[in-house]
Amino acid sequence: MCGIFGCVIKDGQAVRLITDGLKRLEYRGYDSIGVATIVDGGLHVRKDKGKLEEVVEGLRINEMEGTIGMGHTRWATHGAPSRVNAHPHIDGSGNIALIHNGVIENYMELKDELIEKGHIFVSRTDTEVIPHLIEEELTSDIGMKGAILRVLRRLKGSYAVVVLSTHEPDRVYCARHESPLVIGVSDNGAFCASDVPAMLPYTNQVSYLRNGEMAVLTLDGYEVVKVIDGSLVERNLEEITWSLEMAEKQGYTHFMLKEIYEQPESLRDGLRLQEQYLNLLTQFLDRGKDVFLTAAGTSYHSCLAASYIFSKLSRLTTIPVVSSEFIERYGSTVGIDSVVLAVSQSGETYDTLKAIDHARMRAATVLGITNTVGSTLTRVSRAYLIQQSGPEIGVAATKTFTSQVIVLSQMALRLAKQKGKLSQDELDEFEEKLTLIPSWVEDTIQSNSGYIEALAEKYQDDKLFLFLGRGISAATALEGRLKLLEITYVPSLAYPAGESKHGPISVIEDGVACIFICPRGDTHPNIIGSIMEMKARGARIISICEEGDEEVKRLSDDFIEMPRGIPEELSPVPYVVPLQLLAYHLAVLKELDPDMPRNLAKSVTVP
Repeated sequence: MCGIFGCVIKDGQAVRLITDGLKRLEYRGYDSIGVATIVDGGLHVRKDKGKLEEVVEGLRINEMEGTIGMGHTRWATHGAPSRVNAHPHIDGSGNIALIHNGVIENYMELKDELIEKGHIFVSRTDTEVIPHLIEEELTSDIGMKGAILRVLRRLKGSYAVVVLSTHEPDRVYCARHESPLVIGVSDNGAFCASDVPAMLPYTNQVSYLRNGEMAVLTLDGYEVVKVIDGSLVERNLEEITWSLEMAEKQGYTHFMLKEIYEQPESLRDGLRLQEQYLNLLTQFLDRGKDVFLTAAGTSYHSCLAASYIFSKLSRLTTIPVVSSEFIERYGSTVGIDSVVLAVSQSGETYDTLKAIDHARMRAATVLGITNTVGSTLTRVSRAYLIQQSGPEIGVAATKTFTSQVIVLSQMALRLAKQKGKLSQDELDEFEEKLTLIPSWVEDTIQSNSGYIEALAEKYQDDKLFLFLGRGISAATALEGRLKLLEITYVPSLAYPAGESKHGPISVIEDGVACIFICPRGDTHPNIIGSIMEMKARGARIISICEEGDEEVKRLSDDFIEMPRGIPEELSPVPYVVPLQLLAYHLAVLKELDPDMPRNLAKSVTVP
């Protein structure tokens, strides 16, 4: 989750690029920041806990000189947020500085070994052992490159690391294993970062480091070697076609609002899948005896919605599983006849990668859906699709959910065609409805944004919300509830509406807000009964229903009308949008930052 930026440049002040780069990585979540530069052969480090702007100003970081340096935004995994635990960490001699994203599982063993040799540690982090290990290896006279490689081979766990040393003051070393790291090159020098947006003002020529690789950055470019044996890796740079402006707010108050409004465009892009890859993935799905859909957070909710769509359209039974539970629940049964479709916006979600690593070890076929070309998920999957939703900066995912559902829907439709489970008329009708989704979402935003903002004002003081839906709308309810919980911190529950009698109904009393997702379809008669049950107990009813649904509107205290004709199987995409907007406006009214919810991060790349 930490943000990393490093550079070596010919002209300019490195620290200015570093702090600007870290600013564009704030969406990853952090509790402290730090910077290191080398000036006149000396290592300079400034760091502290707190917001980037406050620390930069308080420590006068932007006054630091030097054309080589690195910066870090930390999200604590070992050691509480503090100045001493903030990165960079240095070795005992004060000549080596290192920043790190990830978790070193064997750090206690390594630390004990180093203490016995006389090393003194000042932090409570796992990271600090790495520069001390490098210092120790340098006594063997194998050079900086050899020392770092030898240390990396000893580490167990996940890491993206960047190293500066006064022993080689013109080089930046960086490496990765299970934590993302990208390198870039321009006429002015070379860069590394946790994510592409940090580098876009300086270069659009990048290369994604792969697991077990280390790069050496110099003014002349870069070199990539394998950690295991130091052998050279040949890889061309990739050109990033999206601009920096796409990763900025473009006049919106927050990234989250901007990204909600971008969904019609991202959905149109999501409908432009490459036919050969769509066919390939669905062929693999058709061969599976057991088909698992595994993901975390919002991506799990997209998998849950997809399980209904696969069942309804292609008559395929799929098992949606939270990634962190996959090995415990199905680790002993997954095997050569299993297909595991992993879904991750970043392609670097730790729990999801662990789940598919286990599945691969048991000879299962692993498929992927992600938003990040070059991510680990794309490299370990037998085949994958890119959801094509573009950069998403807001921590509370919006484009991610709708794009993933539309990609999964296309897979279900293609599989239905391959299996012959629907008539041609049914296939044609569903395909036509798919193409209408971006317009439906656009209409929903344009027609309801002002009304939803007023609705938020009405309910801003409520202390509890209950989200209910039947069938596939249960997934919509769960995702709507997650958005509200993530950015407003208001206690909320989400259940299949039929389960409300088995517990959730006990919290209902006069004035409790119940949000019902009510698309037209097979579940519509049952959701009417659920609304009546809650209304009879004094709940205030907010319904999201089709335009002209007078029965639901009569039972509701407030309602949001959706475009006519949306099939229930596709309803999660447009019907979740009002819930995204409601959560956003409630957060703003509570004077909270919806882009940076507390304790959360965009890419969960640690256990």
